[in-house]
Amino acid sequence: MSFRTRGGPGRFALALLIIAVPFLLALLGPLFAGEPGPRAASFTVGGGHWAGTDFVGRDVWRQVLLGGQPVVTTALAATGLAYAVALPLGLISALTRRSWLEELLMRPLDVLLAVPSLLIVLLVAAVLAPGPGGLALLVALVNIPDAARTVRAAAAEAASRPAVEALRMQGETWWRMAVGYVGRASLRPLAADAGVRLTGVLYLVATAAFLGVGAEPDAADWAVMVDRNRPGMFVQPWAVALPALLIVALTTGTNLLVDAALSRRPEHTRHTRHTRTSRTPKRNEKSSP
Repeated sequence: MSFRTRGGPGRFALALLIIAVPFLLALLGPLFAGEPGPRAASFTVGGGHWAGTDFVGRDVWRQVLLGGQPVVTTALAATGLAYAVALPLGLISALTRRSWLEELLMRPLDVLLAVPSLLIVLLVAAVLAPGPGGLALLVALVNIPDAARTVRAAAAEAASRPAVEALRMQGETWWRMAVGYVGRASLRPLAADAGVRLTGVLYLVATAAFLGVGAEPDAADWAVMVDRNRPGMFVQPWAVALPALLIVALTTGTNLLVDAALSRRPEHTRHTRHTRTSRTPKRNEKSSP
């Protein structure tokens, strides 16, 4: 089966190139960071620090190599946890014939959905002071309501098809109907939502770290670097520009990659549709005598 991508292979290559840089720095950066050297003056360039120093005289490039892992791992964990809860809730709500069960599952989520996500994170963090793991749980919690509603909306259309009723009449298991048919039919919209949601989670994690939630004030974290080095931005801009650009590249590249992947379509499917269309007679065409 061969595939072609609308927009050409360059679209995929561009997305991979954009997302590869921050991902590789986040995953492999700590291996190449090395030992911390002697501290220099704050917000200076030179003296063995090609990207300059930060607000306490540490090497900016070393902090960049160490600072991507907390952001990426927290965002991926939060997105995965959110869908681990949202998928069963959304599928059960879409497939159930009991309205009271659907109301029981979805209405409490509407209460959480009405409160701004960042406000919930800040309120809970003010009481519990979570670390990176706690921040991942908080971000997952505030994303569950919207993710569950998206799953339910995507699955409801597939659940109303005659094929699902036929599976019920055949005595198929709930798992076969929910995952084998409804889940597969909803895969494309859910994949698109996952790409957009990961971007939102990255922004929320970065914003929370920027505000000091889930990270120490002097931690090696891209979002913390942007916050703590702001006073010297016009003196030594690399301390702010490098981590900010990497966060933007990570979110932008994720969206581009998901969009490019969803635009891929089997070539034989397009050929079959074209063949069927060409064989269909025109209704207004008069038959020759």
